[in-house]
Amino acid sequence: MKATRRIDQPPWHSVPTAIARRFHQICAAKTSEVVGGSGLTPLQYGALVNLSKLTGKPGIEQNGLADRLNVDRNTASLLVEQLVKKGLIERQVNGADRRARLLSLTSDGEKLYARLRPAHIVANQNILAPITPDERKLLIDLLIRVIEGNLMGEERDADKRKEK
Repeated sequence: MKATRRIDQPPWHSVPTAIARRFHQICAAKTSEVVGGSGLTPLQYGALVNLSKLTGKPGIEQNGLADRLNVDRNTASLLVEQLVKKGLIERQVNGADRRARLLSLTSDGEKLYARLRPAHIVANQNILAPITPDERKLLIDLLIRVIEGNLMGEERDADKRKEK
């Protein structure tokens, strides 16, 4: 069945990148509402999610955090420095590689994350409120498939460039 655009729909309704951009704006705004009062940005909160004992994997290196957040190394470095200054992240020497530093949340970071997490869960539920629970699962599954499919394509393209 071919999808057709209704006359009364805005043109962006047929442009995946425009749809993704708008969805991202909504998600970022809702996350900002939850975390902004605590002096955090959505990206800083994302670091807390990934380093929390509740939901993430503490004790990872900065490059690992950059990969999880899908940011470059420089952005991760600035992000970590901001959160260290706020007293929310600590760096410890990696026993296996003394040059590397392992990141984890401080007790203040864990407490802040635990306090913000319930409101963030509600915000995510509210974002998806216009669709049914089955549609939510389908949307998430499809988004993951699109993202992972494109990441694999990026890896193949990078491998091809290396071969040249």
